[in-house]
Amino acid sequence: MRILIVRTSAIGDIVFASPFPAVLRKAYPDAHIAWLTEPGLGALVADDPDVDAVLPWPKTEWAKLWRERRFVALWRSVREFRRRMHAERFDLALDMQGLLKSGIATWLSGAQRRVGLGSREGSRFLMTEVVPKGGVIERISSEYRFLAEELGLPAGDFVPFLHVNPAAEERALALLAERGLAPGRYAVFAPFTTRPQKHWFEDAWQALGPKVAAELGLTPVILGGPGDREAAARIAAPGTGILDLAGATRLPEATAVVKHAGLVIGVDTGLTHMGIAFARPTVSIFGSTRPYLDTGRPNARVIWLGLPCSPCKRSPTCNGAFTCLRDISAERALAEARLALAAGADA
Repeated sequence: MRILIVRTSAIGDIVFASPFPAVLRKAYPDAHIAWLTEPGLGALVADDPDVDAVLPWPKTEWAKLWRERRFVALWRSVREFRRRMHAERFDLALDMQGLLKSGIATWLSGAQRRVGLGSREGSRFLMTEVVPKGGVIERISSEYRFLAEELGLPAGDFVPFLHVNPAAEERALALLAERGLAPGRYAVFAPFTTRPQKHWFEDAWQALGPKVAAELGLTPVILGGPGDREAAARIAAPGTGILDLAGATRLPEATAVVKHAGLVIGVDTGLTHMGIAFARPTVSIFGSTRPYLDTGRPNARVIWLGLPCSPCKRSPTCNGAFTCLRDISAERALAEARLALAAGADA
């Protein structure tokens, strides 16, 4: 049995789907299990002992060739990708993204059985089967657990978990040591996403930083990408006691930093969800998006005000006020952090 998981992005969604290889392994102990991701994101699953191969999907290259109208080169690249995928001789491909782009990648795999989860944008026509999205919406990873159950797989509790590359972990610990930080003695702040309507306000982070340091005895550490540096610098202004590591780590090292955190506080973003995957005390702050109110971990807390306009997702109706986030205070976040810590660091 040769199985392909197609969940190419984003970081948080890959984290949510992370229990799937173990579920497949229980059902098919001798299977070859591969995962298709966008370049750079394969590190999230590459060290999972139940993942035999991580295959890169050249979506960025294809998009660039399309923009440049280099259609012959694009056709050749797609054809070469198809050739490599067919050589893998997959029996089953699971499109967990359900979009046209992921459907095309799944179809190009050549798998005889292609199962799409909630397939839309026409991707259903590229599948041999479609499983509608289901499950208990308040439960973390519920749609992927539902897919496993619909396929007759032993889903179990289906709580996200991750494995860290040892070399990346060593680099991360060295980076922390250079800044005088020991494992468990810092709190990861994850303020950034690709969608600003999911961001908690900068002054709220600035107010929270000194409280975490003074009252919880943890050094606040901001994680983020290179594009987050300016915002991170503003949050970590002098007097906040916040250490700014935005742009200082790649994804594997950032993952390791989360693994060794004493506390994780963040918005609806991949780094926050990693805190739950590593069973770290975690506070997840939601506003415009629907939260998982059931985290599957006793030491993970969710803040969501449940306003009538929330979740608005990508279509805010508040003219930029974002009351769903503005009305969440630093004191509320600190109180939830205390509850998460009281539940145990490795619950």
